[in-house]
Amino acid sequence: MEIIEVQFKAQRKEFYRNAKALYLRTGNHCIVQADRGEDMGFIISITRAEPSEIEADLKEVLRHATEQDVGRLAEIRAKEADALKVCQQKVAEHKLPMKLVDVENQFDGNKITFYFTSEGRIDFRELVKDLAGVFRTRIDLRQIGVRDEARRFDGMGMCGRRLCCATWLKDFEPVTLKMAKDQNLPLTPTKISGACGRLMCCLDYELEYYKELTKEIPKIGSKVNVFGGEHRIEKVDIFNRSVMLTDADRNVVSVQLELLQDELRKEPPAETKAKDDPPKPSGR
Repeated sequence: MEIIEVQFKAQRKEFYRNAKALYLRTGNHCIVQADRGEDMGFIISITRAEPSEIEADLKEVLRHATEQDVGRLAEIRAKEADALKVCQQKVAEHKLPMKLVDVENQFDGNKITFYFTSEGRIDFRELVKDLAGVFRTRIDLRQIGVRDEARRFDGMGMCGRRLCCATWLKDFEPVTLKMAKDQNLPLTPTKISGACGRLMCCLDYELEYYKELTKEIPKIGSKVNVFGGEHRIEKVDIFNRSVMLTDADRNVVSVQLELLQDELRKEPPAETKAKDDPPKPSGR
């Protein structure tokens, strides 16, 4: 049986089973089962799975979307801005500490989902009652994080491309400051933070590559005995495969990485080894 991955508004994705054996293609719109009724999205991937591997409660793809369905969805999306304004007014009336981010209408009109961010938990039961009275449908308020907020808003990163989270990135992986340190990146917050205000997701993309290249290179700040004297590692340029060293007199020299590695592999002079080796027991 085919498993269909369907994408909805703002990169929201769900999996469905093609129980009716419909002829489905990626990039086409389809109508799928929702919690209460029907929803509409477009197909981004199709995979095959054995029936035993499929969860019993996995919802189904119901049918192909028609041109009329696509036009109706565009009309629904156009009306969502008005729904967001109404909700913002109700939030202000109830004086709730929450920031509304987006709204999404279900295709059949049986549910409206409002997305918001907040620093803590919000008691929005009275707000839901007011909204249900206005829209006469099921209301769902969903709290999201700042990364999800950036995904729903979309935008451009400092690299000049659209945000990864709004285009292809499916899941958010943990990103730490150590990842930036391991890649010798400046720790200036404005240079390593994304549109969401958190550390950029792309700090994780090349991390393993950096670790692989630097595992045989002494750390920056360490001291090594090479080229006839003690030197300090000041900077490592991985892409140009060069290392900047300073000697005891603060003279700066740049050498190729391979040359430094050859120096580090050399055996120390015999006199130095004899002096450094601990004395052997006399046996008496």
